[in-house]
Amino acid sequence: MDRAIADGVDIMSMSIGGHITEYYLDIIAIGAFTAAGHGIFVSCSAGNEGPEAGSLLNVAPWITTVGAGTLDRDFPASITLGNNMRYTGVTLYNGKQLSNSTVPLVYGGRVSNSSNGSLCIDGSLIPEKVRGKFVVCDRGGSDRVEKGVVVKAAGGVGMILANTLTFGEELLADAHLLPSAAVGQIAGDSIKKYISFDPNPTATIGPGTTMLGVQPSPVVAAFSSRGPNPVTPAIFKPDIIVPGVNILAGWTVEVGPTGGLAAILKAAHPEWSPAAIKSALMTTAYSTYPNGEKIKDVAIGGPATPFDAGHVYPIAALDPGLVYDTTIDDYLGFLCALNYTPSQIKATAQTNFTCQKSKKYTLGDFNYPSFSVPFQTGLRSTVKYTRTITNVGVPATYKISLYSQTQAVKMSIVPAILSFSAQYEKKSYTVTFRAISMPPGSTGFARLEWSDGKHIVSSPIAYIWT
Repeated sequence: MDRAIADGVDIMSMSIGGHITEYYLDIIAIGAFTAAGHGIFVSCSAGNEGPEAGSLLNVAPWITTVGAGTLDRDFPASITLGNNMRYTGVTLYNGKQLSNSTVPLVYGGRVSNSSNGSLCIDGSLIPEKVRGKFVVCDRGGSDRVEKGVVVKAAGGVGMILANTLTFGEELLADAHLLPSAAVGQIAGDSIKKYISFDPNPTATIGPGTTMLGVQPSPVVAAFSSRGPNPVTPAIFKPDIIVPGVNILAGWTVEVGPTGGLAAILKAAHPEWSPAAIKSALMTTAYSTYPNGEKIKDVAIGGPATPFDAGHVYPIAALDPGLVYDTTIDDYLGFLCALNYTPSQIKATAQTNFTCQKSKKYTLGDFNYPSFSVPFQTGLRSTVKYTRTITNVGVPATYKISLYSQTQAVKMSIVPAILSFSAQYEKKSYTVTFRAISMPPGSTGFARLEWSDGKHIVSSPIAYIWT
């Protein structure tokens, strides 16, 4: 990261993990802080540990934390069993298909010399029981494509990759090395049941195809890591979700890849800070389909929550109307609000800085485009958060709208109208949250929107009782 800073890059996009720790021990957060100080936009993956709550990585507020959603494109392949039952899986296998119409079918857990043989781990399959057959392998424990390699090494001629309860109905298409298809948990359980009760189970795996216009789309990927923020609950994470499932990461010599969402915004608005770019992406993201229904979470089959994040809408982000901007001084104030010592601040920011004893630093006043409000169980609480927004459009008057999904918290905002007479003019407002006590672990959600009739500047709100 330091080398990229020295090279003068504008954007760092890093699909890497890490571990949850305080920022002064997090090398990704430390590198990103320095990058932000040089005006470099830094985005990182939220992680692949979903759908568990609080499974996020890369949660520093100077990083744009990105989750994963699906596209409206799929790669289906048909599976037909010997009892004429048909299932639809997914695959990117594009090699030679088998000439036989049907092939004997076995379950990895029954043709193995290992207790975890169902996962088709390297060396776990018995060649004499696998040779010339399709093998059903359970997802998990090793790379999905690697399981096919194991099947092929044992003499198998194809694979059905079955989801377990952990992965549900989420399907990921892979470029397998032999005829293969992945199926959801329901289909996988049915296929394994067929193997158990049929004396001569067989199957056919059809070629992979491409389907466009898949609906609903997008949906939140099951593996996408979720909030709340495990390091700083008062900072809402993840920030956004983007297409991150079944991405074809290749391009021709004639047509290159796109530069990325942040690159598009940086090219259109070179004067914008990394925080302004992040704000534009966050406040214009959407959480509902055109028909008004909430975006679905594939892990639960129901509506997603703000802890899954909203989906980016690049066209709207180019003209967001208002942005929540922050500077390095704001980030240093954030570290002060965390009660970091001078040595901890230096380790994070790579600079000497001492918090002013006369100044009150609060996480609620950190100028983030979203709101996360922790409450304490057993108490009625009143919390105030202050935000400052910058007009990046033409002069306009914005009015506030509030939407709440819980009766446990009442919100009020002062002022309720903000008038901007010039571009880059700044205005501040304060939100007051009044909450009743709720059991520990309870959560609630809301949203506030500023609108001038053309732009909608939307901020998700999360409540957490501890």
